[in-house]
Amino acid sequence: MFAVVAPIAALLLSAALLLTGHGLQGTLLPVRAGLEAYSPFDISVLGSSYFVGFMFGCVAGPLFVRRAGHIRTFLAMVGIASSVCLVHALFLDPIIWWVMRAATGMCLAVLYMVIESWLNARSSNENRGFVFSIYVIINLFVMTLGQMMLILADPGEFPLFALASILVSLAAVPIAFTRFSAPEPVETVKIDIGGLFRSSPVGVLGCLTTGLAIGSFWALGPLFAQSSGGDVKTVAYFMSAAVIGGAISQWPIGWISDRLDRRAVLVATCIAAGLAGVGLSIFGAGDIQILIGFGFLFGAFGFPVYALCVAHTNDHVNPDDYVQTASALLLLYGFGAAVGPLLASLVIDFMGVGVLFTFAAVAYLVMTVFTLFRMMRRPPMPEEEQISFADALRIAKTVSTVDVLQPETEEEPDGVVPETAGTPGS
Repeated sequence: MFAVVAPIAALLLSAALLLTGHGLQGTLLPVRAGLEAYSPFDISVLGSSYFVGFMFGCVAGPLFVRRAGHIRTFLAMVGIASSVCLVHALFLDPIIWWVMRAATGMCLAVLYMVIESWLNARSSNENRGFVFSIYVIINLFVMTLGQMMLILADPGEFPLFALASILVSLAAVPIAFTRFSAPEPVETVKIDIGGLFRSSPVGVLGCLTTGLAIGSFWALGPLFAQSSGGDVKTVAYFMSAAVIGGAISQWPIGWISDRLDRRAVLVATCIAAGLAGVGLSIFGAGDIQILIGFGFLFGAFGFPVYALCVAHTNDHVNPDDYVQTASALLLLYGFGAAVGPLLASLVIDFMGVGVLFTFAAVAYLVMTVFTLFRMMRRPPMPEEEQISFADALRIAKTVSTVDVLQPETEEEPDGVVPETAGTPGS
């Protein structure tokens, strides 16, 4: 194991520092917005802005890398993301926060791309699944750690913003001093969402639906915990419980889905996520332990839906199209996550923030009904023809190593390679 991890240790350390700061900022901003009396709509736009920027980063990131190289692109995005943390503390105007949050989304998309393309290049077919398993575990652990850092200081003051900026800035150091060569230029793929829907309607709608529900959770979950009578510690515990639940449940749910009709597992998971959402809406304000417990269940069943949809979709496409497929699904998820908080805020304006998870439950209910309808129209995929859930997760994680929104154009002549700037060690 040491021989596998040693060459990528710097990359993993950079990812850990980056995502710890990102996890802190992601929970700190809605909490501070609540303290500043931002409306639910203002906070929802804040969450949507991140995913709008993220989608832009998915498109623009490969262009940045071709122009400047992996290392310089990484350092530039870290510099911007770190500065944005401080701008949030200096200017409390909602419009400025929206723009800055979109900038963070763009930076994170590009930074994910650089780290994951590097990990992909440093892995072999034999150990790639192990490498990305380590990467996912680190991601979930440090995101939780970052959220828990919310209890270290008053979110109404400057220190937590400074801490988030410091952590993001330190992520540049391991990459800047790495001795390993940069990966090859990013690959270009073409996307056909209409054709993908014809191949797997459940997968396409499922990724969009998951974006609606989970995007609303990230944007408005802290506000929900605050409105339920919780203090800053409660917000940190609630958000962390959901992430931990999602981390723990990925493997057993994936293992089951490899052995049954994956749509049946998807139905059961959506129903459970919906019930957890209803439980939060009904009982969340009554007791802090119940709030955290239902938050854990919501994460445990709500978060894996995206990976199940990626796996189900890949069951029905050509293996040569796996990366193209996952790229389209990622953009669909991002679109749903950008729209979801806005729709949820409209419901909250009429019925109060307590219905946030009712909104998520309705989204999962729609997905359940549609999946059941499709199960009556198409027989299950034979188990031996299914892609493994672990492979689907790996494909989903390596999506950002490609240019995910290339228009349908004529192929480049053989031998033409996109021009890239030289980088240290390349």
